[in-house]
Amino acid sequence: MEILFEVSNIKVKSILRIDSLRIYKNKVTCIIGPSGSGKTTFLRLLNKLHSPDEGKIIYQGQSLEEIDSVKHRQHVVMLSQKPVMFSKSVYDNLVVGCHFSNKPIPPKQELQTLLKQLQVNKEMDDDASLCSIGEKQRIALARVLLLDPDVYLMDEPSSALDQTTERMIVDFIVRKTKENNKSLIMITHSDDIARKFADKLITIEKGMIYE
Repeated sequence: MEILFEVSNIKVKSILRIDSLRIYKNKVTCIIGPSGSGKTTFLRLLNKLHSPDEGKIIYQGQSLEEIDSVKHRQHVVMLSQKPVMFSKSVYDNLVVGCHFSNKPIPPKQELQTLLKQLQVNKEMDDDASLCSIGEKQRIALARVLLLDPDVYLMDEPSSALDQTTERMIVDFIVRKTKENNKSLIMITHSDDIARKFADKLITIEKGMIYE
């Protein structure tokens, strides 16, 4: 298996300490653990949104320190737990990432189909700021999927959803990941979701990694 990320001797204040960890390419890696254990900090390290105090992170054979942050985030895209919505239409919120990344914008019909697959019953011209938290979360998810990165980093992408919808959304994300030969690293609050979908399961407790 090809190594995607290799982490060694990482320390982030008193939040996180990882002696050694490998995450493999084209796999679904799920991260579980109690609140405040360092899960989000770990994801932010992989996206270069946070730098470790000590240690090294290697991405596909190259140190993250040597990789331009903007270029890295074009290939490794993170979806935060709290979705960022602009006070504009659903359409504008979907395509804003494409504008910033110089990606082609799909036809509106294709965007509408994606929303339907994610069970978002909204029109392109609807005001995104009036959507529910769960709808905003799925619109933000659609925005990430449209960027078509190599690696998805997702921080509890279905936390605002009921159990049935959550399972459906995660199943959709995983299928998209595998069909397109992508890599998914996902924090989830659900042990059941993690054990059902993960190729590799990581537990973080008190800033320590358990595989």
